Amino acid sequence: MHERLSMPFRLAAGAAALAFCASAGAVQRNVLVSIENLAPANSNSISFAPLHVAFNMGSFDAFNEGAPAGPEIISVAELGAGSEWQSAFAMADPTAVRGVIDAPFPLLPGASGSKLFSLIDTTLNPFFTFAAMLLPSNDHFIGNDSPIQYRLFDMAGNLAITSITLMASDIWDAGSEAFDAAKAAFVAGSDASLRNGGDGNVRFDFAGLAAFDGEDTPAYTFTSGLGANSEVYRISFAAVPEPESLALMLPSLLALGWVGRRRRKPSAEGADLALAAARTVC
Repeated sequence: MHERLSMPFRLAAGAAALAFCASAGAVQRNVLVSIENLAPANSNSISFAPLHVAFNMGSFDAFNEGAPAGPEIISVAELGAGSEWQSAFAMADPTAVRGVIDAPFPLLPGASGSKLFSLIDTTLNPFFTFAAMLLPSNDHFIGNDSPIQYRLFDMAGNLAITSITLMASDIWDAGSEAFDAAKAAFVAGSDASLRNGGDGNVRFDFAGLAAFDGEDTPAYTFTSGLGANSEVYRISFAAVPEPESLALMLPSLLALGWVGRRRRKPSAEGADLALAAARTVC
């Protein structure tokens, strides 16, 4: 005859069942995303607005090379706020984990920042998408054209890549606003809320930034100094280990009186039954 399990043990077994079921069909990950402006710290080169990011299923395409820029990428490229990008992403991919890495702002040459993101299920969100305005500019930005360009997680939920490094040749011009330093972002005395009409389609163009050479910004007098192979931006990923399950359950078990104050130790057979019950529930 099996020994009767105490109420605290039965409650703990129920918690174990829920934890077992939650982990059976999903891979959870905490991911630290770090960003770096790779322009030398003592340079007067490009800076960046906040980075908009999303862990997603690869269904949202914010822009296409050679096509007119839509409101989604324009909201990033012209003022950096990205409200249309964020809302359109949420509508197209409701399960995506989205956010903004906005400190420090602006991301000056040599500066870096990071933010921690929690993903409940990496199988739902294996891809990584990003976009940020480049400063100073009217409508230059960085971002991935294809929504499935960067697969961040493999099928087991492990990081498939640990960093993305962008060159100057990866800088986009949205083609939604013609060059005008007086209406550009991050130029002293300018009003970026004003804009001229579009001057083309989305295209690669870092060379156009040299038109801002000599312009004063709030931080320095700008000099592009970029060549096609100049490294300009890095996004790095690091998995942050989850705490041990027992550590998470310990406060509840203490509150139930199961640890340290229980009168009877459940038999090994009873523990086996509890684990079997967890598997049955799943």
